[in-house]
Amino acid sequence: MKILVIQQKMIGDVLISSLICENLRNEYPDAQIDYLINTFTQPVVENHPAIDNFILFEDKYRNNIASLFLFLLKIRNQNYDIVIDAYAKIESGLITLFSGAPKRIGYKGKGIQLAYNQKVEYLEKATTQAGLAIERRVELLKKVIHKNKIEIYPKIFLTEQEKKQSLDLFQFYQLNPETENCIMISVLGSEKSKTYPLSYMAQLLEQISLHTNATFLLNYTPKQNEEIEEFLGFCSETLKQRIKKDLIGKDLRNFMGIMNQCQLIIGNDGGAINIAKALNKPSFTIFSPWIQKESWSIFEDGIKHKAVHLKDFIPDFDTHESKKSLKEKAVTYYSHFTPDFFLKDVITFTQSHLK
Repeated sequence: MKILVIQQKMIGDVLISSLICENLRNEYPDAQIDYLINTFTQPVVENHPAIDNFILFEDKYRNNIASLFLFLLKIRNQNYDIVIDAYAKIESGLITLFSGAPKRIGYKGKGIQLAYNQKVEYLEKATTQAGLAIERRVELLKKVIHKNKIEIYPKIFLTEQEKKQSLDLFQFYQLNPETENCIMISVLGSEKSKTYPLSYMAQLLEQISLHTNATFLLNYTPKQNEEIEEFLGFCSETLKQRIKKDLIGKDLRNFMGIMNQCQLIIGNDGGAINIAKALNKPSFTIFSPWIQKESWSIFEDGIKHKAVHLKDFIPDFDTHESKKSLKEKAVTYYSHFTPDFFLKDVITFTQSHLK
C-alpha cells in the first residue's frame, strides 16, 4: 500500500499534520507513507520514523505551469492507494485529483471538491483541549484508522548528536541547562500583525526577571537582527544582562536542539510554540487579535500550556468585524492588549515550571 499525506505551507501546520503519518504507520506498518510538504519546512519533520519519503513542493511549481504539470505527472506515476489532503487549498486539491488514487480524502467545502471521493466535516468549534487544528486532522484520520487509538500529539525526533551539539553550545555560553533555568522567548511573530508590541514584550520580561532567576534566549534568525535590536532598546541594562542574544542556532534543527534544553517558552503564537509543545515543553502563548485562538491553542489546559488573547479580557472587542478587518487593525488592537491584562498569570506560570 502507498499513501500520500499533503500538508503545504507553514512549519506549525507541517509539524501537526505529521501525526497523520504516525497514525497511518501504526495502522498500516508495512505501507509506504510519503509526506508532501514545502521545502523550507522539512527540518521540523526530519528523522520522523513514520515517514518513508518527503515529496517537496517547490516555488517553481506555483509559478510555472509546465513545472507544475511535470510535478503532477510525477505524483500520478507513483500510483498511490490513498491520498489525504490536510492542506485543503487549490494546489493540494489539484495534486489529490491528479494522483488518481482510489481513496482521496479531504474536507467538505474546502479545496477542490471534485478531488475528494471521501469527505469529512471541516470543524468550526473545538470540543477538546486538543484544539481545532488537531481535531480537524483527527476527522481525516477517522476515514482510515479502524483498529488503533488515534494518537493526537505530534513529535519531534532529535538525534543524539543534535542533542550534544546544543548542550555544547550552552556550555560555550557558560550555561548549564541541567542546573540553570533557561526560557525561550518568541519575540517575533511570522509578520508584524502577529507580533506582540516589542515594548510590551520587554515589559513582560522585566517583570519575569524580577520574579525568577532565569536566563532568556531569543528565537530569531540573523536577518531579523534589526527587529531584535529594536526590542533590546526597550530593555533595561539589568535585563539585557540576563539575555543571551547570540545563543541562536544556524538553522531550524539547531533551534529545536536549543529549545530542547530550555524549561519553557513564552511569546508569540507560531512555529516556535508548536515546536516547543512537540518537545513536551510548557508554553505561554500570546495570540494576535486577528487570529482565532481556538484553532491553534492546542492542548491548552491552563497548567502546562496557557494562552491569552485580547478576547479573553474584552469579549466583544471584535463584534461584527471580519478577519480581514481585524488583521488590518491588529496594531491598533495590540496597543490595547497591555501586559497588565495577564502579567500575574505569566509570572505564576513561569515560576511553576522552573527548577
